[in-house]
Amino acid sequence: MTRVGFTAATSSGELTGWVTGEGPRVVAIHGGPGMSYDYLDVPVTELAARYQVATFQQRGLAPSAEKGEFTITEALADLVAVLDGLGWETAYLMGHSWGGHLAFHAAVGIAGRLDGVLSVDPLGAVGDGGAEAFGAEMLARVPESDRERARVLDEKDTAGESTPAEDLEAFSLFWPSYFGDPAAAPAVPPVKLSQPAFQGLWRDLQARLPELESSLPSITVPLGVLVGELSPTPTSAGTESADRIPGAWSYVVPGAGHLLWYEAPGSLLAAMDRLVGGGKDHSLRPTASWRQKTSG
Repeated sequence: MTRVGFTAATSSGELTGWVTGEGPRVVAIHGGPGMSYDYLDVPVTELAARYQVATFQQRGLAPSAEKGEFTITEALADLVAVLDGLGWETAYLMGHSWGGHLAFHAAVGIAGRLDGVLSVDPLGAVGDGGAEAFGAEMLARVPESDRERARVLDEKDTAGESTPAEDLEAFSLFWPSYFGDPAAAPAVPPVKLSQPAFQGLWRDLQARLPELESSLPSITVPLGVLVGELSPTPTSAGTESADRIPGAWSYVVPGAGHLLWYEAPGSLLAAMDRLVGGGKDHSLRPTASWRQKTSG
């Protein structure tokens, strides 16, 4: 599928990405924070079967600007810059993990630029977002022989004391934990990591969690949450966030982990169709895992 590159100007450097597909416009924002965007190639390709999808490297890593304030406010301004750079007045937003959390902020702060929001296995917007449970489960899934090393590396990373080589080692040790069946996880993808972006955005998002939670009932853009049943992120992180938003819906994908397009191919595209369909559910059928609020 053809990819067309683009750049978006900001007051502090350029952001770089690419566009593919045809159809309603979608901006896909990757997880992290402070992580390279290449891992989204698979889900972007899935969505491009019916949508025009743009994805970009968030601030902190080349080929985008490597320096910044690394705050939620700056990240939202960067999203607006991307829309402006693409010449898109509005678009749907699909965010995964940290990107799914940022999507909640976008639904509050830049609602006028959004046609709808799909938050995929996100750090939630209620309480601590499920962060503590996520960290514990990720570590518990690491084989016992590597668990102590993984714990030490994680503590150094959280404290901002790890080296780039240690960050990559930690990512490799934790990679299988993202999957419903860690033993069947695919090969570790090549990634780049930015410690400044991670530290700055992690501190800011934690500080702003109470504010975000209190603002959820004010969200008016169409919003859906897709979570993996077997993800290390508790399903409640996403479903309870959706429950606070008038008209929002959530869906738990059976057997899927955090990167659910690997273990449940097609589920992301079906969820986007659900969102864009404006309430017409053709592919995601109501089950025990289906939740929807129809009023505030």
